[in-house]
Amino acid sequence: MIAALGASVCFGVASVLQAVGTRATAPGTGSGVDTRLLARALRQWTYLLGLALDGVGFLLELVALRALPIYAVGAALAASLAVTALAASRLLHTRLSRQEWAGVAAVCGGLALLGLSSGAEGGGHGGSALRWSTLAAASLVLLIGVAAGRLPDRWRAAVLGLGAGFGFGVVEVSVRLIDSLSPADLFGNPALYALLLGGGSAFLLLTSALQRGSVPVATAGMVIGETIGPALVGVLALGDRTRDGWAPVAVAGFVLAVLGALVLARFGEVTPPQNENENENEDDDEGKGPGEGAEAQAARDAGGARGRAD
Repeated sequence: MIAALGASVCFGVASVLQAVGTRATAPGTGSGVDTRLLARALRQWTYLLGLALDGVGFLLELVALRALPIYAVGAALAASLAVTALAASRLLHTRLSRQEWAGVAAVCGGLALLGLSSGAEGGGHGGSALRWSTLAAASLVLLIGVAAGRLPDRWRAAVLGLGAGFGFGVVEVSVRLIDSLSPADLFGNPALYALLLGGGSAFLLLTSALQRGSVPVATAGMVIGETIGPALVGVLALGDRTRDGWAPVAVAGFVLAVLGALVLARFGEVTPPQNENENENEDDDEGKGPGEGAEAQAARDAGGARGRAD
């Protein structure tokens, strides 16, 4: 669980850094699968630092997936949303509302319950059908990105984040489906290609989501996508179980963590502070009736013209 929580910290901070990097580049085409945008983002040091953190997080996730059920790792990774909100609060000088702090507490409480109830990972490695299905699911991630790129901005970030979550979920399942690292077995296993395609597609979608959409909303969609599906696969196909008698606690913890993630999805984008002079002008305008500002300006212009004439 410590490795899984470490991965969530890496992923949460990485999302903020990658958002900073993508927004420092020229606007993309608007497509959910924009390779040129990714190429430009890779020239930004903040984006590269975020990728480095993602790499560290992925290694920690691998360690966790070899010791814990997928549902426990997925719920721990949901804490990345809380980390994203807190990192944005610190780095971008924003404030969390009481509702968002409640979301942070819910995520942490849910993780504590999952940690107490989780047993050892299941011994199943899936059959050939599951491996090929995972590769097919990885291919669908790109189609989700193409479709999401055409959506209005209000929904675009959430759906792209959800698609990215599906891609990262494919990675989680694929790790469990790779049962041998010998070259012949590894390169003949469809799960390896599902891992590469799912992870690469997820990065494409997430980069597009972070450039134009709300960072926490995109992260919330990603968390849901990478948590629910893989958890079901782990329980139904790979033999993941809880400690004896702790199944209700695990369910409660899982639901609490996901609900906390949804609450945190309300954490909005940062609005730049207004200049004090702009605030004063706005206050003055609010105190005037319609057209008064224009009339006063016209009177001042007329007075200036008479002065020049004299």
